[in-house]
Amino acid sequence: MSLRHFKYFTAASVLLLAGCSIPSPISEPEERMAYPESVQSSQVDTYHGVQVADPYRWLEDMDSPAVKAWVAAQNNLTLPHLAELSSREMLKERLTTLWNYERLSTPFRIADRYFYYRNDGLQNQSVLYVTNSLSSPARVLIDPNNFSTDGTVSLSRTYISPEANYIVYGVSDGGSDWVEFRVRDVRTGESLPDHITGTKFTNVSWLPDESAFYYSRYPEGDNGQADDQQTVQIYKHTLGQDQSADELVYKIDHERPINPYPQVASNGRYLLANLSEGFRANGIHVLNLMDDNAEWQPLFDEWDARYSLIEADGNMFYFYTTNNAPNGRVIGVDINRPQAEHWQEIIAEKNETLDSVNYVGGQFFASYLKDAQSVVEIYSAHGNHVKQLELPEIGSVSGFTGDSDHLETFFRLTSFTQPGAVYHYDIANDEIKLHQQTRVNADLESYITEQVFYESKDGTKVPMFIVRHKDSVLDGENPVLLYGYGGFNVSLTPGFSVGRMVWLEQGGILAVPNLRGGGEYGDAWHQAGTKLDKQNVFDDFIAAAEYLVAENYSSAEKIAIQGGSNGGLLVAAAITQRPELFGAALPAVGVLDMLRYHTPSANARAWSSDYGLSENAKEFEALYAYSPIHNTEAGACYPPTLITTGDHDDRVVPWHSYKFAAVLQRDQGCAAPVMLRVETRAGHGAGTPTWMAIEQIADQWAFLIEHLGMASENAE
Repeated sequence: MSLRHFKYFTAASVLLLAGCSIPSPISEPEERMAYPESVQSSQVDTYHGVQVADPYRWLEDMDSPAVKAWVAAQNNLTLPHLAELSSREMLKERLTTLWNYERLSTPFRIADRYFYYRNDGLQNQSVLYVTNSLSSPARVLIDPNNFSTDGTVSLSRTYISPEANYIVYGVSDGGSDWVEFRVRDVRTGESLPDHITGTKFTNVSWLPDESAFYYSRYPEGDNGQADDQQTVQIYKHTLGQDQSADELVYKIDHERPINPYPQVASNGRYLLANLSEGFRANGIHVLNLMDDNAEWQPLFDEWDARYSLIEADGNMFYFYTTNNAPNGRVIGVDINRPQAEHWQEIIAEKNETLDSVNYVGGQFFASYLKDAQSVVEIYSAHGNHVKQLELPEIGSVSGFTGDSDHLETFFRLTSFTQPGAVYHYDIANDEIKLHQQTRVNADLESYITEQVFYESKDGTKVPMFIVRHKDSVLDGENPVLLYGYGGFNVSLTPGFSVGRMVWLEQGGILAVPNLRGGGEYGDAWHQAGTKLDKQNVFDDFIAAAEYLVAENYSSAEKIAIQGGSNGGLLVAAAITQRPELFGAALPAVGVLDMLRYHTPSANARAWSSDYGLSENAKEFEALYAYSPIHNTEAGACYPPTLITTGDHDDRVVPWHSYKFAAVLQRDQGCAAPVMLRVETRAGHGAGTPTWMAIEQIADQWAFLIEHLGMASENAE
């Protein structure tokens, strides 16, 4: 597949996945903490005849002096407390030491140039390099460490033109989803005057002649600023012209919140509008760029499945789809005869989940998930099975980028104890060679990964990875970090994290269950954890903790739970439903007010494909039953909880965390602390600088060490 944009290298994935342990058990204070005052209003809303109090609605006005003062008061309580924890400095030092290793991303080739990211160890942001040959020295193309003095302005994404002469790159400030795009000449390194604003989640797609590219941006509101309460529109930007002259080429005339995003087919003859409204199904419309009088035509307009273009060859388009295939398949569609009866099945559905497909060197590289572990199958252009790629070890595989005429590609293999091995695959000669091995100054060989299967509340079998020291004793006394997500078709596969390694070094165990709502077993597994069935996700997570106790990995008071975003919802729902089952909780940037989550932006409303909407009576009933801010109980004893968010988070707005902290502090019936940590130069996680990630993880692990009563041989 000729991908025109690529995942960038970032340490942000580590941000929400870390932990640690040290001094001897510290007893809880006898008296309840003195929390900042959270004034309660008389706000009451009526949903389908049900009156629902919302006493902390005022916290949604995040720019008000009252809210800013309240946040400052929370930080004034939390930050000194965390700073004084006896293990924190040791953890920060160890994290800094372990983080200081060279990291190179998987190289990707565009035309005849190679690109990759490199971090020398403690650089706040990884640097993008380019070279004409991987055997020759590369030169810096973009160094985002020069964007700001504190490293909080990041390189959010890049889109390289078809002949690799230009690059469009996105810049994000303070972790915000708002992105400004700029253009640079790859050949000279010179910055061009082009400047695109008003965008958040858009990709960029170039024309083959590199004269222009397409992107999506929000329309302006009455104040002249981009309005993310509206849906985006596709524009064409001609290189060298001002954004005000960009041509509007596609917009949605519909009440539904459908967002269109552009994709130029690799043959350059067609422009596709990928229509997004949620995470289960999409539509695609197409425009013939060879015909000046052409109009947009629907290609997939039934909203019955997911469709994603892999490659285009003449009039034949190859799509990944879940149509009549919940585990995914590949179809060929003749653009002149797009009706379903004319589709050709290229790669049939299998028992395993088809996670991704790339087309490189005349072959399809199909990556499957078998019990959340990668298996790669190679097929010919006509769909004939060629071989299963022999992987050096079990783990997660990514990569396989390149063009249809490239006879080489690269892929990365990683696991919980493998920081990353990059391989070069010679397609013509069917040869795999190690290209680069990441080295970390840790005793990785001392840790083992096992996969277990446990039974959830309704009898469903759920897999879980457990990582521990090979000499750990299953005596019910081990501190466990139980991490989960369970939503939006996201699959949790084995991956390396510095923070997790430090947790393991402190004697902890890591447990990662593959909950329903994720994509590990296809669309059916995803749907089993959505809308009216969302409670299945929480049941799966609770059952994971019960399994760890029953099998003597740990005990309830030694289990800490962690998750971010949708995973923050998971953690908060778990402690409100089963507070006695957990020893500590780390909900980060969580979606926590399920009756109003959709109100901040059109993007937030799109989450309704997983959550449903309180506007619907049945969905309201399900949401109200588990919404964390609506399900705390006065006088209940909740586990020690550190709620974290960023005041620049414009994806899951921080008032979710503010309101949850207020209700949990109000209702906490014992001395276990409920603390809110608000990062004032961070957003949802992406682009977080290294120094900030280290600080945040050190805080989290120190909090767990204290409240799980952990001891460490590293203690002073």
